[in-house]
Amino acid sequence: MKYFNCFLLILSIISCSKTEKKMTETLEERAQKIHEGVITIDTHDDINVKNFTDSLNYTQRLETQVNLPKMKEGGLDVAWFIVYTGQDSLNATGYAKAKENALSKFEAIHRLCKDIAPDQIELALSSDDVRRIVAAGKKVAMIGVENAYPIGEDLGDIETYYEQGARYMSLAHNGHSQFSDSNTGETDSLWLYNGLSELGKSAVIEMNRIGMMIDVSHPSKEAMKQMIALTKAPIIASHSSARALCGHSRNLDDDQLLLMKENGGVVQAVAFGAYLNTEKNEARAAYMKDFYKKVADSIGVAWYEMKDFSMLTEAQQDEFIGNIPKVRALAEQLVVNRKDAPAAVNVSDFVNHIDHMVKVMGIDHVGISSDFDGGGGIEGWNDASETFNVTLELVKRGYSEAEIAKLWGGNLLRVLDEVQAVAERLQKS
Repeated sequence: MKYFNCFLLILSIISCSKTEKKMTETLEERAQKIHEGVITIDTHDDINVKNFTDSLNYTQRLETQVNLPKMKEGGLDVAWFIVYTGQDSLNATGYAKAKENALSKFEAIHRLCKDIAPDQIELALSSDDVRRIVAAGKKVAMIGVENAYPIGEDLGDIETYYEQGARYMSLAHNGHSQFSDSNTGETDSLWLYNGLSELGKSAVIEMNRIGMMIDVSHPSKEAMKQMIALTKAPIIASHSSARALCGHSRNLDDDQLLLMKENGGVVQAVAFGAYLNTEKNEARAAYMKDFYKKVADSIGVAWYEMKDFSMLTEAQQDEFIGNIPKVRALAEQLVVNRKDAPAAVNVSDFVNHIDHMVKVMGIDHVGISSDFDGGGGIEGWNDASETFNVTLELVKRGYSEAEIAKLWGGNLLRVLDEVQAVAERLQKS
């Protein structure tokens, strides 16, 4: 009897082990099925025009965090490519130079979709376009403008950018623009307008009229409040997380989240380590600092600290941003087995922000972004090829397929539809 009981115990342990393994596999299989069934949208991916040429482009598995092979590997359907221009002097000379930069990025995105890889990716201008292109088995490009600075003082260029394919735009970046104060004013408490300038207020009205989503990720809190008071359409935060979990000025506090909910908008949580967990990010960054410099020196590229980014020239910024993924990846390989390395900010930290925002705002007002090739990327979602890991974590947290579909793009497309519907009504009246 004793041996028989031992035999039963062994069978029970084996059975439990197999059951546990089966449950784990079932969870991953379920997550994979959901991931393949929903439309996955990342609302913020920076670009460098050097990667949009005949010889060097996104059909290749470049070291960029986003390109077509990596999008296919990770099941990322839609990438919002960003027309970004850094802040410079508020004068005609600065505006003209910035406009030239912005137009070159529009041209690069169009070249990818029309000339380089029209069989693989197509530019979408509406939610219907997104669904049609995904159904055809192609990837989707959309365009966002980060910093309205290149527009200068000619509001007519807002419509020009819309005609070029832009479907969202922020009125400021890292520095006060001619339109709006930036969140960076929190550092020195110096403001130009205490929110929006008169030109900025007019820009909100014009963006409503033509159907372009207003992005509040970089403008100041006061500017954001004034935009919500003025707008007749929902707005978005294209790449911001929750300040309640990480006190960075780029994040939105709970009062702002509730304003976004009341407005009907959506906040796209961003996978940027410094905006997710300050303590972990700073500890890891301090530890990795010498490794980054060592790697950069070994491959002969310039390396800077993020705190110095705003002081770099535009060319230096582009070069630095382009080098970040390569340098970080090589440095991570150097420390992978080091037991003294502090934990990196990861997908779990990212989804903590999604959880918090869903709790505060509700499932209909939260989305997902990466800020890839602009400093974003975390352990587990360090480039587009790892996109599935976000869905897997959401499934582990108990989100349903319908909820995940909203987070991954449904909410963002709903806002785009509403913004374009408002524009149609305004144009008719």
